[in-house]
Amino acid sequence: MGSFVVYDVVFMVLFGIITFFILRKNRENLKRQGWMFLYHTKVGLKFIDWTAKKFERILKPLSYVVITSGYILMGSIIYMIGKTVWVYISSPIPDQLKNLPPLAPLIPYFPKLFGLESFFPPLYFTYFLVALAIVAVSHECAHGIFARLWGIKVKTTGLAFFGPFFGAFVEPDEKQMSKAPKKHQLSILAAGTFANILMTILFGLIMWGFFAVSFSAGGVMFNVYAQSAVNVSDITHVENYSVTSVGSIYNLTHEGLNKLKIDGKNYYVPQQMLTSEILNDNEQIIVFEDAPAIRENLVGAITSIDGKIIRNQADLTEVLQSLTLEKNIIVTTVDNEEVQHRYEFVPSEKNGRAYLGIGFYATNTEGLRGKIQSIFSKIKEPNTRYVPTWDGNLVQFIYDLLWWVVMINILVALMNMLPVAVLDGGRFFYLTIAGITGNDNIAKKAYAGITWVILLLLSLMMVKWLFNLLFN
Repeated sequence: MGSFVVYDVVFMVLFGIITFFILRKNRENLKRQGWMFLYHTKVGLKFIDWTAKKFERILKPLSYVVITSGYILMGSIIYMIGKTVWVYISSPIPDQLKNLPPLAPLIPYFPKLFGLESFFPPLYFTYFLVALAIVAVSHECAHGIFARLWGIKVKTTGLAFFGPFFGAFVEPDEKQMSKAPKKHQLSILAAGTFANILMTILFGLIMWGFFAVSFSAGGVMFNVYAQSAVNVSDITHVENYSVTSVGSIYNLTHEGLNKLKIDGKNYYVPQQMLTSEILNDNEQIIVFEDAPAIRENLVGAITSIDGKIIRNQADLTEVLQSLTLEKNIIVTTVDNEEVQHRYEFVPSEKNGRAYLGIGFYATNTEGLRGKIQSIFSKIKEPNTRYVPTWDGNLVQFIYDLLWWVVMINILVALMNMLPVAVLDGGRFFYLTIAGITGNDNIAKKAYAGITWVILLLLSLMMVKWLFNLLFN
C-alpha cells in the first residue's frame, strides 16, 4: 500500500485546494462563529422535512429510545473518562505510548505520526473523509429530522471548519428550540449520537459479513513465551555465576535476557525485570521457561510445522501431538511485516508431548471493553492470523476502511455526549438537571461545574504525559 500513500497525499492536497476555492467563491455563505467558520447551505432540508413527516408515527415513540440512549452514552463516557484518568495517573505510562498525548487528535495518519501502527490500521485521508462524511451526515440529519418532528424550523445545513478540522451542522431556530418542551429538546440533542450508534451497528454488520467472505485463517499468533513463577531465594546461578546471596544477583546480571538456574532447571528473564523485582524485595519473580521458542527467538505467526499447514490453534495442537520427540522439526512463521522466517530445532518434551514454549494471554471478558472483545472474537478467532482470500491489497483496504467507519462512529457517539459546554452532551446535561430540580440557576451551576471537573481531569493526564516526556 506504499504507493497508495502518494495518491492519498496528493488527493488530500487537491481536496484542500478545491475546497478553499469553492469556499472563496461562495464566501457570502461563510460566517464566523467564535473559533469556527460555518458554510451555510440548503442542502438536505427537503429530505429532512420529508423524513420527519413520512415516519412521524415511528419517530415519536422512538424519541424515548433516543433519549435513553443519550443517558447510556453519557454515563458510559463519564465512567470511561474517570477510569482512564485514574489508570493513567496511577500507573506508569507504557513505553509504546509515551509519545502519544492522552488527548491526541483523530487526524489522518495519526497512527503513523504517534508510532501506533501496531495498534491501529493506517488512517489514510481517504478513509478519514469517507468515515467523516458518514458520521457527519447521519449525525446532523438526525438532529434536523427530530427538530422538524417537533415543529422546529431548520434554517440551514452546512459544513463547519475549525482550522484543518471540519464537520457538518444543521441550524435549527434557537428561539423555537429553547421554548420547546425539555423532552423534545433532549430527543433532538441525542438524535445525532443515536444515528451514530445505528451507523456503528450497520457498518459493523457489513464489516462482519465482508470479513467472513474475504478472509480465512492462516496461522497462529502467540503473544508470550511460556512463563513460570519462581522464588528469588531459589536462584542458584545467573548465567554461569554462582549466587551467594539474593543481594549478589543484582551485580551478576547483564543487558538483555539472563539465564537463571533454579533446582537444576534453566529459566530466562530480562535484566530490567530481574533487577526491579530484587530492588523491590519481592519474593517471587515471573520467568520464561527454558524452551525452544525463547532459545530460537521464535517470532511471528506460526504458519507450518514440518510442512503441515497451521491455520489455527486446533491445527497447532493436532500437529504438536503427532510429532516424534527428539527429532528436528522445521517451523515457519510470518511476522507483522509479512517477512517469512524458518527455524529448525528439536522440540522440548512436556507431559509426553512436543512442546514449543509459547503461550497466549487470556482475553479479558469483564466490563465494556471485554464485551466488545467477546463480540469481535466471534468474528475473528482469537490468536489467529487471517489472510485475504482474493486481491490482498484491495481486501485489506476495504476492511480497514470499514473498521475506521465503525470506530469513528462509536467514538463520536460517546464523545459528543460528554457533558461539556461545546458538545450536545453539555446542553443535554443542563436540561436534565433543570428538569429534575426545576431551577435554571442550579442547572447552570451544575453544568459549569461538571465541565470544569472534566477539563481538570483531562488536564491532569496531559500534565502527567508532559512530565513523563520531559523527565523520563
